[in-house]
Amino acid sequence: MVNQLPPACPPWQVFQRFQPEREDGTVYRAHAHGQGAAPSDHGFIMGGMRMDRHLLMKDLGVLVSAARDRVGALQSVAELLRSSGRYRWVGLYDVDRAAEAVTNIVWSGPGPPEYPAFPITKGLTGAVISTRKTVNIGDVAADPRYLTAFGTTKSEIIVPVFDRAGENVVGTIDVESEKPNAFPAEVQTLLEACSKVIRPLWLR
Repeated sequence: MVNQLPPACPPWQVFQRFQPEREDGTVYRAHAHGQGAAPSDHGFIMGGMRMDRHLLMKDLGVLVSAARDRVGALQSVAELLRSSGRYRWVGLYDVDRAAEAVTNIVWSGPGPPEYPAFPITKGLTGAVISTRKTVNIGDVAADPRYLTAFGTTKSEIIVPVFDRAGENVVGTIDVESEKPNAFPAEVQTLLEACSKVIRPLWLR
């Protein structure tokens, strides 16, 4: 008798009730840390939480490998990233050089972006595309490039997603916080690593 595997569950259903803490320890875990706690070799402090980088990367990898519907998988990615740092808003974008446009694919947060599509030269995203580097702004009110999405946003980080050659920006991860200076260097490093894991979702 041949063993049959159960039907695959779409990744957006697996994670649609994702919580930042899991009791069974089988997936991503985030632990509240006490005052004075510091990142270990295995985790980072992110949004007031201590997170296990390995487990986060593993969960993102599962979403990518199990993806059958790109938009659904990216929605799960956005929700996972938002929960991992308890951020107010996360958006994932396509960069279309031929159309010279940036378009929101999915978002997780209190509402849709104010600008679901805009020229590739505009905003902080335009700087990411032109420099091919992460833009991390601790005070968006002081940066004239910022395109207002939410009036209460204090800081924002936009991380590029590269093509296979690692030369051109084909997408972005956009994370916004109502707190100033919400993205220290270790969080930027982590989000850039996440970008590499989820890159195949832009290459299909």
